[in-house]
Amino acid sequence: MSPVPRYLTSSEAAAQLGVSRQTLYAYVSRGLLHAHDGETHRESRYLADDVARLAGQRTRGRKPREVAKATLSWGLPVLESGITLIEDGRLYYRGMDAVALAASDTVEAVAALLWQCPQDAAFGAAPLAPAHLAAMQAAFSGRRSEEALLPLFTIASEDDPTAQWQRSPERLAEGCGALVRLLAACLLHTAPASAPVHRQCASAWQVDEEGADLIRMALVLCADHELNASSFTSRCVASTGASLRASVVAGLAALTGGLHGGTTARVEALWDELGEAQPASKLRERLARGENLPGFGHHLYPAGDIRAAGLLARILPHHPQWQAFIDDAFALVGQRPSIDFALVALRRHLRLPPGAAFGMFALGRSIGWIAHALEQRADAELIRPRAAYVGPRPG
Repeated sequence: MSPVPRYLTSSEAAAQLGVSRQTLYAYVSRGLLHAHDGETHRESRYLADDVARLAGQRTRGRKPREVAKATLSWGLPVLESGITLIEDGRLYYRGMDAVALAASDTVEAVAALLWQCPQDAAFGAAPLAPAHLAAMQAAFSGRRSEEALLPLFTIASEDDPTAQWQRSPERLAEGCGALVRLLAACLLHTAPASAPVHRQCASAWQVDEEGADLIRMALVLCADHELNASSFTSRCVASTGASLRASVVAGLAALTGGLHGGTTARVEALWDELGEAQPASKLRERLARGENLPGFGHHLYPAGDIRAAGLLARILPHHPQWQAFIDDAFALVGQRPSIDFALVALRRHLRLPPGAAFGMFALGRSIGWIAHALEQRADAELIRPRAAYVGPRPG
């Protein structure tokens, strides 16, 4: 007879591993440990053998270079955070299901949740437009969001409202809200406004109420995603004592990369390449050339990106040919759409201007960059890892 498996509670598992419960949950989100259902829906349990195996892996001596690679490439958590949890294919903002929040919550409400401040404190004041904003927007007119958003926001924004010396919680919250509103203005080429951000987008892009709600949903789903490259970059900048504005600029810079938010441009190119006729054969040709399918698959969602699924559920019924495209891709590579694909689908569904997919990603994620910068600032520690040197030794 097989022995009865022994389970540990979250507290027992964390203690055996020598980590906090937040880090334990991060191990689960990375696929390093599996959480089983507990006696209640709020408590998970863990096989004692699995915990012991992971503990052995963590304590076993490894070369520094191997440790660095395992940590930096979808590996072990590198710091603790109370902002976002990715676990068992779900996404949670401060313990609340992000997809459920996206069903009805505004961008401003989710920002207040992630920043841990009253919504009125962050978004209650009437926004002010920099005197030179209109002239700068005219200078960048006609350029896609991937090209224009970073330089335009950098020039238009100021450090003082979110500098580290800013001690007033009310003024700091107002400064955070002002950053998001200014980024929206830079994206839309409008003046900063007090209307809900998704309605500002809908007005500038001339979409109906259904379209406005889809934009709201997309922005909320993009608000944060744990320690992605841009959020980690934002935290590194915040750890130096820089302003929150500087952290947003840093996050924007990281987001433009083709392996991050810039993937939306690669998805657009793939979509244009395939056209509407016989996408399956063109997908095979692409794969035969050794090229991948941008916008499909995500390391943290083996069963499919929950954010993309939520958006596409409302878009695909209007475009059966797009569903066929997705089915063909899944049949070939076994991967489902990521948020990048869903944002491009949303842009095309609403006929938004080119670059709007990246713009929505950046605008939504700015909330998370600020949240991570605030959390890192409270920690008051400089993020300064060491490199595993592999070059020539001194002679």
